[in-house]
Amino acid sequence: MLGSLLLTSCGHEISAIAGFNDAVWRNDAFACQNQRSAQLAALEKGREKLYGARTAAVEQLLGRPDRLELSTQTEKVYFYYVQPGAQCAPNHPATNSAQLTLRFDPLGRVSEVIIPSVPNK
Repeated sequence: MLGSLLLTSCGHEISAIAGFNDAVWRNDAFACQNQRSAQLAALEKGREKLYGARTAAVEQLLGRPDRLELSTQTEKVYFYYVQPGAQCAPNHPATNSAQLTLRFDPLGRVSEVIIPSVPNK
């Protein structure tokens, strides 16, 4: 019981990030509507709020990732596209288009945040 108490107390919820519209982000799956790139500046300013957050909190804010990688050490990496590209084709093939990258540690907490630089429209 103590072990489960310790695990559930790790990580945190993500408080609101000023200027970030999470509904717009979540509704732009694979960035095919080109709405996510406009959210990056606010996300950059609030990036510290992402560190230590658990996967459930991230998915509540950003939605399910566009791509997911699992490593052998039980670490996860979430990828969210930020600009339209080949990933908008049927079956959403993986591409090298600009992506927000969140790496989680073995306890399921965000340990790395990579926010790409994208040119303004």
